[in-house]
Amino acid sequence: MQLKQTKSFSKKINLQLHLLFRQFPAILYILKWVCLCSLIGLCVGSASAGFLQSLNWVTNYRENHLWLIAFLPIGGFSIGLLYYYFGKNIEAGNNLLIDTIHNPKEIIPFRMAPFVFIGTLVTHMFGGSAGREGTALQMAGAIADQFSKPFRLIEYERKILIISAISAGFGSVFGTPLAGAIFGLEVFLIGRLKYDAIFPAFLSAIIADLVTKLWQTEHTHYHIDFVPEISFLNIFFTIIAGVIFGICAATFSKSMHKTSAIFKSKISFPPFRPLVGGTIVALAVWIIGTTKYIGLGVPTIVESFEEQLPAYDFLLKMIFTILTLSAGFKGGEVTPLFFIGATLGSAISIFIPLPIGLLAGMGFVAVFAGATNTPLACSIMALELFGVDCGVYAAIACVVAYLISGNNSIYNKQMIGEPKYKRFLNQKGKRLNEL
Repeated sequence: MQLKQTKSFSKKINLQLHLLFRQFPAILYILKWVCLCSLIGLCVGSASAGFLQSLNWVTNYRENHLWLIAFLPIGGFSIGLLYYYFGKNIEAGNNLLIDTIHNPKEIIPFRMAPFVFIGTLVTHMFGGSAGREGTALQMAGAIADQFSKPFRLIEYERKILIISAISAGFGSVFGTPLAGAIFGLEVFLIGRLKYDAIFPAFLSAIIADLVTKLWQTEHTHYHIDFVPEISFLNIFFTIIAGVIFGICAATFSKSMHKTSAIFKSKISFPPFRPLVGGTIVALAVWIIGTTKYIGLGVPTIVESFEEQLPAYDFLLKMIFTILTLSAGFKGGEVTPLFFIGATLGSAISIFIPLPIGLLAGMGFVAVFAGATNTPLACSIMALELFGVDCGVYAAIACVVAYLISGNNSIYNKQMIGEPKYKRFLNQKGKRLNEL
């Protein structure tokens, strides 16, 4: 009798759940992605914490042992050999992640994570000019894609998985989970967002950021002392600044691709490219007599918010970064872009009558927005890093830089989902050309 009552009760529960899931099918979707995103957030957040703490140690060690810079060519040659013999199918890095979102094929090899981790630490240990975002994204993508088979994800679900991983990696490495989520949704397809990935992207980024903080990993804090009231004149000056930032972003992207093509055309054996590039960078550091333009350059970024910096700072950082990454060293472009944008913003305060800190903050996010075609993510990043007061100025600068940068990007696998703007219309109203 009791067994019959138990079975009857169980059937009622199952029926009620069935009716509930039929009426609210999103519940199953949410439950599934809560489980997946929790795993992604835990793994990626821990990986980012370990990476950031290792990177801090490596940077401090290099600055206390500057003779290590002389071994940059050897470090580069070692990275080249590692990827040439064991990592040819993962050498595309961030472009492989973007390509996987567009056209999922084989599972991203897990070795991408340790390879890029080691390569980035070697780059920074010996004095290359690189960032950290590329490493965080590649580690995140390689880790997360390993869940595709156990969870039997179909193609569109795997796309969402990679987007979530990118969001988690970006959000946790910079301490900006909201910007990280938007970046993952925005970066692979210019002009469109994948709305069915919104919940996983946000949840993964937020959990990964929380996990990174639980590991007691600190992020750099930036401060804008004064933000003026919004006025027509200040908006005009912001647009002018955005144009400058957009030109800078386009120049960086074009120069990266051209320099990379030169290395590939002139040096046929890939490991020799970072050997040559490392020699040039090491000699340049010795000639100018400063380590200001290698590594992440965080102290100079912080300084740019406080005082006007010389105009050549952004240009030298751009040259060092292009040489380092085009030659085949590992890392990322984003933190160097923060340096370039912030120092450029600080420098143009000599003729644009806006506060130095505000211009540095605008440049920080706007050059990045122009180089990656992610104006929404960069606008949100400004709010998370600098506070809401600068929001209008940062958003205008990011959007203008995004438009001015044209059809250029540091990621050559980005696709155009919607043109940035219609250039011209003929008399019949047909589009003559589009960006």
